[in-house]
Amino acid sequence: MHRRKLLQWGLGALGTSVLPFAAARADDDIIGAILEGKVPTAPVVPAPPVGLRPTPVETFASKPLVEPRWVKLRNIHTDEKLEAVYWENGAYVPDAVTALNHVLRDYRNDEVHPINPGLYDILGKIAEKTQTKAHFQVISGYRSPATNKLLTERSGEVAKHSLHMEGKAMDIFLEDVALEEIRAEALGLELGGVGYYPKSKFVHVDVGPVRKWSGT
Repeated sequence: MHRRKLLQWGLGALGTSVLPFAAARADDDIIGAILEGKVPTAPVVPAPPVGLRPTPVETFASKPLVEPRWVKLRNIHTDEKLEAVYWENGAYVPDAVTALNHVLRDYRNDEVHPINPGLYDILGKIAEKTQTKAHFQVISGYRSPATNKLLTERSGEVAKHSLHMEGKAMDIFLEDVALEEIRAEALGLELGGVGYYPKSKFVHVDVGPVRKWSGT
């Protein structure tokens, strides 16, 4: 291709009209160098000194998307159900936590106590791993000291200083997931204690030290 035709093709591709004579002459020199196999190199621009480099522009795509955390549970003694977003925008949702405290109260005397939100994180992870569609059935959430004393007198398997009295434990099961699977997933999390009660048909989870045991 003739040098002048190559220049005209390049100008047309860029949508440029007529250039001043000096600019056209410069383009002729560049194109000539290309045709002769001499590719001009770009001038080297020194990098800014360390500490003066421009800060990268933070884009939306660079930020991890944090999904809200849900929990679905039912108190089997009162038949109260609650499905709530308990964690959103990097914090626990006060209204949801308050409502959950009420559902998980000691049903024998209606005493309400703050439940450790870490338990909802445990339930949420179990729900995610088991792909359950059901509510967690809660046999025991908070226990008042009076209730715990009553239960210890009835059964040797109830701890006198149970974490239920501190709102740090739940006894649960799921209607669409085998008890053994719930136990296995809870153990895999290593977020607290896990008790397995196959005859009583529930799994105990708590936010205390990591440990495991079996009961009846």
